[in-house]
Amino acid sequence: MPKIVRFHQVGDASVLKLDELPKPQPKEGEVLLKVEAIGLNRAEVMFRSGKYLYQPNFPSLIGYEASGIVEAVGPGVTGLKPGDRVSSIPSFSMAKYGTYGEYAVLPAHALTPYPTNLSPV
Repeated sequence: MPKIVRFHQVGDASVLKLDELPKPQPKEGEVLLKVEAIGLNRAEVMFRSGKYLYQPNFPSLIGYEASGIVEAVGPGVTGLKPGDRVSSIPSFSMAKYGTYGEYAVLPAHALTPYPTNLSPV
């Protein structure tokens, strides 16, 4: 089972837990991403601490930034297909989506291809 980072209460980095969960599946308008790299930013620290624009729903996913390979697309997704290399654009709510883990389901509108001369990092 894939490892996904979640937290079950607000706090410092010690609240982050590595949970083994069934592989997520994309729904309407969503994409399953095999994550190769993530970015870390202040918004995630504020979210985890309960000091962001909105509050987490527990257990909560976390993360805005990721790059990786599209593994599956949900119904209604156009312009992306399995095997595409993409990066996320932080245009979604961490109260619903997150990128910290081996896999992430993200809205298709929040993914964009990146140049082949760049690594996932």
